[in-house]
Amino acid sequence: MNELEKRLHYPLGETLPESGGTLEVAPGVKWLRMGLPFALNHINLWLLRDEMDGPTGRVQGWSVVDCCIDQPESRAQWEQVFERELDGLPILRVIVTHMHPDHIGLAHWLCERWNAPMWISATDFNAARMACQSTTGFGGEAAANFFASHGLTDPDSLAKVRARTGYYPSMVPKLPQRYHRMMDGQVITIGQRIWTCISGYGHAPEHIALHCDETRVLVSGDMMLPRISTNVSVYDLEPESDPLTLFLASIDKFQTLPEDTLVLPSHGKPFTGLHERIQQLHDHHRDRLAEVMQFCQDTPRSAAEVLPVLFTRALDLHQTTFAMGETVAHLHALWFGGRLKRLIGEDGVYRFIAPQRP
Repeated sequence: MNELEKRLHYPLGETLPESGGTLEVAPGVKWLRMGLPFALNHINLWLLRDEMDGPTGRVQGWSVVDCCIDQPESRAQWEQVFERELDGLPILRVIVTHMHPDHIGLAHWLCERWNAPMWISATDFNAARMACQSTTGFGGEAAANFFASHGLTDPDSLAKVRARTGYYPSMVPKLPQRYHRMMDGQVITIGQRIWTCISGYGHAPEHIALHCDETRVLVSGDMMLPRISTNVSVYDLEPESDPLTLFLASIDKFQTLPEDTLVLPSHGKPFTGLHERIQQLHDHHRDRLAEVMQFCQDTPRSAAEVLPVLFTRALDLHQTTFAMGETVAHLHALWFGGRLKRLIGEDGVYRFIAPQRP
């Protein structure tokens, strides 16, 4: 545990749900955890006790929040959950915080299996539909060209990015045909409790977190993680975006929630210390932006040159593509803020430098 983590509190300590099992973390809220084949090797999913109108009256059951990627291991774990953890009740709806594969990959299967509707923001539903049908932002020629325009010129790396044409569909092979739209400020009754939708930007097109004031629980998705900073990237589909500024403004929405809110993140362990964590994330990005400013003070720098300043450890290609997107996001925050100038060289590569004082 690092020094920043010590300022947070983990009510369950080091206890984790067993594979195919759950832990109750709040009244009517169960935590399950599934493996991922990445460096970030798990995702937290949530079961919320629910009831909805049915053909013959009120039906008792569960709402699922997020799904994991579509892989045999995840389906097998879900089967164990169906058998052990639902108390013989059905899944009534599938809530998806955002369109990234580890959150939406098995939504189609869960919705078909239980004849349950999917709830998601309209923006992320349509972004997921696009990603299922193309490789934009995750691999293929457009992604390779985008990274090359920011200085990633290693032929082997670019060839691997070009070849990664089925990255998103391999984990999200299909989507439900219909969805129920979630929007910022919307109030949803789940079981006997009221949950409020809180939109977030910068990490995903329109991420939705859920807050229950009665139990002081926040299902934060990827917008508020206890140990790592959420990936905030620029992608080839929106090459001149400013996601970092959007992200920092979005997490400030959580400032109005009580400090003792129990935060249920998508990665890491449930924690309290929300306001402390918000400040930590602001401090983290403030320091990274200062490092980028210093590095670009006198010499124009591409994102590929800046990347080792922000990421000092060795990265594989999967991690490098995320790191490139996040490096561009930091450069763009400074560029849009007027603190850096963007130049384009004869080689077609974007470089950034601090404006020279007269």
